[in-house]
Amino acid sequence: MQKISFNSKVGEIITKYNKLIRKKNDPYQFWNNTVYQRYKRPILTRDHIPPYWRYDFNPKTNPFLLERLGINATLNSGAIELNGKFYLVVRTEGYDRKSFFAVAESETGIDEFKFWDYPCVIPEVDDRDVNIYDMRLVKHEDGWIYGTFCSERKDLDAPAGDTSSATAKGGIVRTKDLKTWERLPDLDTVSPQQRNVVLHPEFVDGKYAFYTRPQDGFIQTGTGGGISWGLCDDITKPKIEVETVIDPKLYHTIKEVKNGMGAPPIKTEKGWLHIAHGVRDTAAGLRYVLYAFMCDLNEPNKVIASPGGHFLAPLESERIGDVSNVVFCNGVITRDNGDVFIYYASSDTRMHVATTTLDRLLDYVINTPEDPLFTADCVSQRIDFIEKNLQYIQNSDNPMLKDLFIK
Repeated sequence: MQKISFNSKVGEIITKYNKLIRKKNDPYQFWNNTVYQRYKRPILTRDHIPPYWRYDFNPKTNPFLLERLGINATLNSGAIELNGKFYLVVRTEGYDRKSFFAVAESETGIDEFKFWDYPCVIPEVDDRDVNIYDMRLVKHEDGWIYGTFCSERKDLDAPAGDTSSATAKGGIVRTKDLKTWERLPDLDTVSPQQRNVVLHPEFVDGKYAFYTRPQDGFIQTGTGGGISWGLCDDITKPKIEVETVIDPKLYHTIKEVKNGMGAPPIKTEKGWLHIAHGVRDTAAGLRYVLYAFMCDLNEPNKVIASPGGHFLAPLESERIGDVSNVVFCNGVITRDNGDVFIYYASSDTRMHVATTTLDRLLDYVINTPEDPLFTADCVSQRIDFIEKNLQYIQNSDNPMLKDLFIK
């Protein structure tokens, strides 16, 4: 290898880093989806991690300027707006597979995200977490900002020699400033394992309400039937006695294997708008996509609209990564002016943003047809759609519409 001076290597690392975090993000022009706008670049990658988290810059202890504590991925970020700034609590994964949380902030929400100087310090409970990840952030009406996340531990009931079986529980923290975190007990439910726990932002009948995803195993949901709902009296002693499925997984759909809540719901005048993830099995493995649905404003456990198919799926380079063919969202920011920022990870590797407006999202969720579930019904649905469209086009005085037909 060519010998380069220590200071030259330091300069190269810092120059590349500064150039990266100052890059502007342009809209992706060739994507014809009119519900949201995608962008050309990821908003966060492992290269956005500050170099002083990874390199020892002391030439005496690191004469070759080697990366000592590498970062593998930045993914699955909770999101919140505070005082006009965009904040992501990012799942940051080291080379050692351990995930931790770190805060990145931006003025625009689409580029120039920069990490705070230190990762988050999350207090432990007596049963120590081996791994923590995928935090959802909620501004609750009780005045706290809550973070719900997955707490992973080794399965102590696994057979001898099994070093991969794990258990998942819903961890809970709260904060006022994203700097100091108070750890609450893990959510206690009747389910053997629990993932994708999201706190509803308002009290329901004076109780704290949670969206859950009951499952029998760490990966397989088993008898867990889909996104569920439960209430607890005291969040400092969080216990749910009854979980009721409100959005079931369904055969031969984008959520046939499992589904789970994404970000906390968006409150609208029409209802509570949800962006969730659905999983189906393929010859290439599990495929994760995002989908949307809406619940009643006064009965947030009652689904009132459910567009068919996926809302967002991995596109082009998003398909490739540590766990390919995956998109996952657990953070959405809705601004007072109606702008919506959807933060999603691709293939468990990097973070992206898609932007839209609340009006567009409402139109999509309310007016997009549901999945009829059977091929014959899907064909009938599409033929009816085509017939209505052709009738409108034939009676329209818009000359551009006539160009749709083969001459």
